[in-house]
Amino acid sequence: MLDEKQFIQNFADQFDDEPEGLTLETKFRDIAGWSSIIALSEMAMYDEEYNVILSANEMENANCIADIYNIVNKRYQG
Repeated sequence: MLDEKQFIQNFADQFDDEPEGLTLETKFRDIAGWSSIIALSEMAMYDEEYNVILSANEMENANCIADIYNIVNKRYQG
């Protein structure tokens, strides 16, 4: 099982100005600075950090950080 705190930190690290107060319930599209470039950066980070590839469809269908966390956690072989 992935460490939730570390996962959220890795998520936040993809932003130029790291957002504060993120939780798994945070709706990431509401975060200031969210963009398609950040989405691609997030997807690359999941591949690099967790060896998990998310599809564009999966990112599009996710609403909050927990949705992404659950997908990555399910596939993570670490």
